[in-house]
Amino acid sequence: SDTVVLDPSTKSEDIERTSESASVLPLDPFHLREGLQSEKQLQELRDRKNGKKLHNYYARQNNLIVSLLKSMEEHTNEARHEEDAARLPVKIAVWASLIANLTLCALQMYAAISALSLSLLATGIDSVFDIGSNVLLLWLHRKAESLDSKKWPVGGARLETIGNIIYGFLMSSVNLVVIVESVRDLITHTNGSVKDFHLPSILAVASALFVKFVLFLYCFSLRKNSSQVHVLWEDHRNDLWINSFGILMSTGGSKLRWFLDPMGAIIIALGVIMAWGRTIYGQFELLAGKSAPHGVLQLLTYKSLTFSEEIERIDTVRAYHSGPDFFVEVDIVMDPKTPLWKAHDISEHLQGKIEALPNIERAFVHVDYETSHQPVRLPPFESLNRRVF
Repeated sequence: SDTVVLDPSTKSEDIERTSESASVLPLDPFHLREGLQSEKQLQELRDRKNGKKLHNYYARQNNLIVSLLKSMEEHTNEARHEEDAARLPVKIAVWASLIANLTLCALQMYAAISALSLSLLATGIDSVFDIGSNVLLLWLHRKAESLDSKKWPVGGARLETIGNIIYGFLMSSVNLVVIVESVRDLITHTNGSVKDFHLPSILAVASALFVKFVLFLYCFSLRKNSSQVHVLWEDHRNDLWINSFGILMSTGGSKLRWFLDPMGAIIIALGVIMAWGRTIYGQFELLAGKSAPHGVLQLLTYKSLTFSEEIERIDTVRAYHSGPDFFVEVDIVMDPKTPLWKAHDISEHLQGKIEALPNIERAFVHVDYETSHQPVRLPPFESLNRRVF
């Protein structure tokens, strides 16, 4: 068997140090390793009739078990290596998007003005705001890194989230203007003839479409490494269908029916508003304290429970967004006779290990000696009344 039996007196710090050795497997007090499925077993499941769901379930379970059995140092080191490896590609994505958007803005505005097309105008306005997006994200990223910790003790991670919300509202407002102008054109248009077809305008927007597709593919692989790149990836994704639909409706307004062009502008503007509305909603969830994914809670619970033999059980584990990263609250239970210095050292060490994990901004570890109380946070006013009366 490849299961290693360690001395029960071995401390968690020693376990984590020895887990980095190739000859010693990490401690597995709950025998999670026995639940791992081999590649052969996974393939047999997949070969069954309708076995794809079973295969995917056990593949996810394998990934979870491997993640739980890794030491906290391994999680931290892997995240650090990924961040170091992605630093240059992320920088390239940000600057390439900025330079490309500057060029494409001029092309698309030329296309919209020369063709007098409302559909192409909608794509041109979107390209103008793409530049604003790049500049705003770049400025906020640098501002977040240079904030005074005395004035802003929680750091600047939320600045990028707030910037995304502001930018989304600006995009929605401008596209409302496009909708109004398009509706006005539909109402006041008296000449039923189609507009002149302007090939250079279509070619200009088509070239922008190709560049956006390349940037979309590049940012797609990096979207999980940076919130900046994730917003840029969403922006390039939106531009793909915006430019495609703009070309289609502008051409239709020149070749088929005149009203296709303003209708296309309305549809594009509504699509942009809905896409950014979704993004704004997601960013508000992060600021409002949305719970961390279930996998993060599982990892925090397991690592806290197996951190030290002095920890008898876990009372509560909470992890929630505070901007793009997580705040963590862990209530551990120790023996009532545990010396204060030992309880302090263990909880402080656990807090440091959790805060070193990827995407964890702050951790709070509370030590208790029983679990019979209700882990409820009273509102400040109600709590004050109970103390006074």
